[in-house]
Amino acid sequence: MLLITWSNTAAAQEPKEHSELDATVVAPFRAAAGARTTQSRTFIVRLAYPDEVRTHAVRWQLTLSGPGPQGTVLQRWSASEQLGGGGVSLALPWDGQAYDDARTRRAPVPDGMYALRLLAVADAGTPQEAQVEQQWPIQVLRGRGTTPRVPAFQAGLQQLSSLDGQVDYRIVYANLHSQTRHSDGGAALDACRGAQEPQTAPFGPIDAYVYAQQHGLDALLTSEHNHMYDGSDGSNSAAVPAEAKALYQTGLAEAAAYTDAHPGFLALYGMEWGVINQGGHLNIVNSEQLLGWERNTSGELLADVETPKGDYAGLYALMRERGWIGQFNHPAYAGQFLVNGQPLGYTQDGDAAMVLCEVMNTSALSTNDQETETRRSNYEAACNRALAAGYHVAFSSNQDNHCANWGATDGNRTAVLVASPAAGMPVTRDSFLEALRARRVFATMDKHAQLLLTANGRLMGERFDNRGPLHLATHFSNRAGRQAAAIAILHGVPGSNGSVTQVSDQAEVAVTPAPGPHFYYARLTQDDGNIVWSVPVWVNQLP
Repeated sequence: MLLITWSNTAAAQEPKEHSELDATVVAPFRAAAGARTTQSRTFIVRLAYPDEVRTHAVRWQLTLSGPGPQGTVLQRWSASEQLGGGGVSLALPWDGQAYDDARTRRAPVPDGMYALRLLAVADAGTPQEAQVEQQWPIQVLRGRGTTPRVPAFQAGLQQLSSLDGQVDYRIVYANLHSQTRHSDGGAALDACRGAQEPQTAPFGPIDAYVYAQQHGLDALLTSEHNHMYDGSDGSNSAAVPAEAKALYQTGLAEAAAYTDAHPGFLALYGMEWGVINQGGHLNIVNSEQLLGWERNTSGELLADVETPKGDYAGLYALMRERGWIGQFNHPAYAGQFLVNGQPLGYTQDGDAAMVLCEVMNTSALSTNDQETETRRSNYEAACNRALAAGYHVAFSSNQDNHCANWGATDGNRTAVLVASPAAGMPVTRDSFLEALRARRVFATMDKHAQLLLTANGRLMGERFDNRGPLHLATHFSNRAGRQAAAIAILHGVPGSNGSVTQVSDQAEVAVTPAPGPHFYYARLTQDDGNIVWSVPVWVNQLP
């Protein structure tokens, strides 16, 4: 009796799935029209820790540096907050001036691109320590300025088509991370106050597909939390395994039926595996079976296949064996996806199975349905850590919707170049999965953007040997007329666990890499501040 009481108490004290540090910064990319001379603007830091059990001490620092990637620090803001249950919003005015540590005004900063970095640490020095790092660009522009010349997207695509036997590449704009009532999503917007109690909200996968299609998406993945098929955010000791497994199969069947009935839209159903606290979420896109670790009081597994909680190396091995592919969801730079104690630790199995890394996300708990959400998170540093560890992952950009606004919180999308054998034929699930495996993907904060990176005429996502110079070329278009404000081509060495650095601020550059493995990708900033990321190319430079 004492053991039962202790177990129930321990389960009740486990943090809920979305009880974690949330830190974002709203950084106006350009100054308002009335502040063209001063270039002044206000940054908004938002901090939250939705935990009803205790209060968390959070230290934060906002740093402005530039111009350029190696620019000096111009100003710092910092403070400490006590967070619990609610959140705070802090307005930080900047007058367009540079300051030294003694707060002595120097001069108005020159025109150029600047970096705004937010670092927030909760419960520092404790086992519960959590850290969030964000980085966003801003532009100082008093005059007309100059913009990089970037060739049109279609011109680059046509060159590829001639190389690839006239392959028709179709761009599928997708949201590959969302929840419905099958786990903790699916609440009506006027009633959505965050994550729902599992399986209590009114809207399920079919509702999500209808909504997403009506709002212009080409594909939606409903990715339900794998440990909530027992109807609980904790552990439901009375759950029936057959019911949990049947619900997962229902989701698969509904997705297939919706796709068949709606040519031109791709409905996908999968799972978000793991926990955030001392773990890390990842999506498994194409599993036909439910994975889990929870058991009821009879010791029965509440899933089809047992996967021990927190065993990422074991999960990767299973995914590779079964042909399942995955996405690192909102990855933290440290403390998540541990393998042999290393965050985002590399394994060959993981490299084969993991094809995507979320580089950007909108707020999972947003009720915005006008594509104007300002709470956005940037995970480029964490994805770069995965790339430098040796993972061959493409960047993705999703919304993690928990309310009934699938794909409508913002205009961000994961764009997938799907090869279609015949014009006019709908994209199939198999062809979409093939494109993900080939890493033919770009991540965008603007649903109208198109971005392509080639290396000696090879398509982004490819891996190849090279001798001599490597010509990297970026192509970009925007159907709504947005232009490029800045571009960066970045370089790293897979397996080095080193840094990722900028090698060019132009759309095209020729480099001769040192012998050995390398990766390169493009990051383009539009004139409205929205960012588009290409997938890397991976090059093995021969002597």
